[in-house]
Amino acid sequence: MATAATVPDSIHIGGNDLPFVDIGDGNKLKVIHVKEGEGLWIVENIFVKGYEVQTHRHTGPVWGYTTSGGWKYKEYDYVNRAGSFLYEPAGSIHTLQSVEDDTHVWFHMYGVNLNLDDDGNVESVSDGAGALAAYYALCEAQGLPRPNVLVD
Repeated sequence: MATAATVPDSIHIGGNDLPFVDIGDGNKLKVIHVKEGEGLWIVENIFVKGYEVQTHRHTGPVWGYTTSGGWKYKEYDYVNRAGSFLYEPAGSIHTLQSVEDDTHVWFHMYGVNLNLDDDGNVESVSDGAGALAAYYALCEAQGLPRPNVLVD
């Protein structure tokens, strides 16, 4: 039987506990949770219309949930809007495009993004540890205190 001493506490992060940082041209990033040993990284983005993420392939699964605005993959016809849930299996390749201003998306990812050039060759790699390091550096550069990201 579990006792209070053996049951781990829940961890709460309020909506305003972690800042968004500008990643360029008004697009924003918030890193929420990184479990480097598991390859887990959870982020929230705010995109402006016209923003495009480099074509990439995921080595692990991704779950995405949209709370406002609209975005799509260049390779598909559907548009993710508020309330849309998207599952991306490992190995999926796509190019994210924001089609509306104030597009808020939450991504839960495992593994890495292999960023591809126009010929499909790996040009760079993005992962949770790199996203976290960039987030900390952007917070510092933008005069924000070091955020208390959930890291374990």
